[in-house]
Amino acid sequence: MLSLGAAAQQEQMYTQFMFNKLAYNPGYAGSFSSPTLTTVYRQQWVGLEGAPSAQVLAYTQPFLNNRVGLGGTIMRQQIGISTNLTFDVAYAYRVKLKRGTFSFGLQVSARSIRQNWADPRIVALDQRDEGIPTEPKSKLLPNFGTGVYYVAYKDKWFVGLAAPRLVANSIDFADFGTVFSREVQHVNMMGGFTFQANEFLTITPQALFRYAAGAPFDAEMNVSVLLRKKIHGGLTYRLGGNTKGLGESVDAMLGMQVTNNLLFCLSYDIGLTALRKFNNGAVEATARWWFSPPDDVTEVGTNRPF
Repeated sequence: MLSLGAAAQQEQMYTQFMFNKLAYNPGYAGSFSSPTLTTVYRQQWVGLEGAPSAQVLAYTQPFLNNRVGLGGTIMRQQIGISTNLTFDVAYAYRVKLKRGTFSFGLQVSARSIRQNWADPRIVALDQRDEGIPTEPKSKLLPNFGTGVYYVAYKDKWFVGLAAPRLVANSIDFADFGTVFSREVQHVNMMGGFTFQANEFLTITPQALFRYAAGAPFDAEMNVSVLLRKKIHGGLTYRLGGNTKGLGESVDAMLGMQVTNNLLFCLSYDIGLTALRKFNNGAVEATARWWFSPPDDVTEVGTNRPF
């Protein structure tokens, strides 16, 4: 007899966002001198059936003497009976300024949304309800987005702002005309700076802010360190949740520059919300391959991929 509307975030969150910036901002494409291949695996709320999981494969490289950057991303997200497969292609035009490089990016994408209503885990209480599908449903949604990204050379700081999906596509599968559910624009803003504490230790505070209409404001604050040009570590605090200000999670990160080409990093999220009683946290793994790394991959400057 009564109905209420609900709104929530639709895009996946990643703890190691500092290694996965192309998923948030097309303006980041080509920001490093080497062609770069990045893979990410995330399992959220380990031990909770149907919890979100995500896989990412991203590639980016500069062209035309670093004046242009190109990138592509394949992302798969799954939660419950829903699976999204997203293909993004990003183009960034890079302008060298006196103290840094400013990039303007455009992105086109296609997302396949599939819901498996034949999953044996779900059973309709009213088998005669025509509004409940009994077979898998899918649809393809084109979209486009834009973003800007600036990285300073000597001051060693960066900032970016992007809206990767601008079209409010319908994500309903019902046959009637009224649209109840749409894709919502997400605005991502990131920034940070790097300083050399001593000859062995580099510290990078950075943050990611995200806003989606109808959903709570979200932010992640991270402090990463690089020890002896090999060991990566970091702590992240994520806002949100139902903890009356305590936040969504505290996340720990540990990785290694295995070779000049290969970085491998793991992170673990410790949940702070009431949901922590029903899961064992979240885990994420990132592997990044630089095809042509510079002579000193730890040098912060024009080549540093923050």
